[in-house]
Parts: sequence; structure tokens; C-alpha cells
Amino acid sequence: MEGFLVSIATISVAEIGDRTQLLSLLLAARFRRPWPIIAGIFCATLANHAVAGFVGVWFGSLLQPRTLQVVVGISMIAMALWTLKPDKLGQNAGTASAMGAFLATLTSFFIAEIGDKTQIATLALAAAYPSLLAVVSGTTAGMMLANVPVVFLGKAFADRLPLKAIHFGAAVLFTLLGVMFLLRALWQ
Repeated sequence: MEGFLVSIATISVAEIGDRTQLLSLLLAARFRRPWPIIAGIFCATLANHAVAGFVGVWFGSLLQPRTLQVVVGISMIAMALWTLKPDKLGQNAGTASAMGAFLATLTSFFIAEIGDKTQIATLALAAAYPSLLAVVSGTTAGMMLANVPVVFLGKAFADRLPLKAIHFGAAVLFTLLGVMFLLRALWQ
């Protein structure tokens, strides 16, 4: 249960202001069809985070428990620093062909998540917690918690968020998690 709760909290906070959240906003404005966009976000996130989770489990199996705790702790602190740098969409992000809202969202979201901080966090969490299902479920739910309101409420919602404070809060959360893992390594 801890793996699920840490995963959902970490990702839902870290996703606020992330490029994939900006992509959600762009797709919602372009297609104005929330349900196919939400379905595309869900499927892309689930697939992307499942792959990251499997890689994390494999990576975690290569390390001794103490070393794994240190690696995850350091990666969480690195994520804290990364969270403080706001994301921006690239020039061609959000452009879509006639594939429709679902396929445009599915492909653009999956690609945008590759190497993103939420994917890397999923990899680290999967390495740290024994239940891959709990981690992938938590990270996927966290992505949905952060992105679904943006799809429904659009720009009016996004413009009212105190992004600097949220990014700082996410950085604090990642730092606390990093310290927790480092302390676990000391106590093993």
C-alpha cells in the first residue's frame, strides 16, 4: 500500500506544470472532446509507466538492497532539482493529423512521456517497492489526477494554479522521499 500511496502522491504533484499537462491543455483546446483525450492519456500513461516499471524492477534486482535505497534516494533528490525547472512544449508538440483525438493523444502522450521526470520517477519507485502493480497503478492514477481536470477545465484552470508554489512543493516532496530512502539505507 505504501508503494501505491507514495507513487500517486509523487506523480500527481510532480505532473503539475509538466509538459504532458501542457499537452493535455493543448489537446483539449484543439479537439474539444474530453473523453477520447482522457482515454488516450490513460492508455499512453499505463503503457509508458508499465515499461518504466519493468525496467525499474529489473534494475532493482541487480543491486543490493542498501545500494538500491541509496540510488533511489539520490534519484529522488535529483528529481527534486529537476522539478524546479518548468517544462515548455516544443514547437511541434500538440500538432495532430486526422487520426482523431484518441490516437493523437495516445501517440503524443506516449512520446512526450519518454524520458520525462514522471517516467524516471516511476522507474525509481518500481525499483524501490516490491509491488510493480501498486507502483504502476499509483503513477498512472497520479497522472490522471493531474491531467483530467486540465482536460475538462482547460486554460481557465491552468491559469489559476500557483505553479511556482506547486513546483516548490513537488521539489520538497521529492527531497523528503530521497531523504527517507537514504535513511533506510543507513538503517539496513
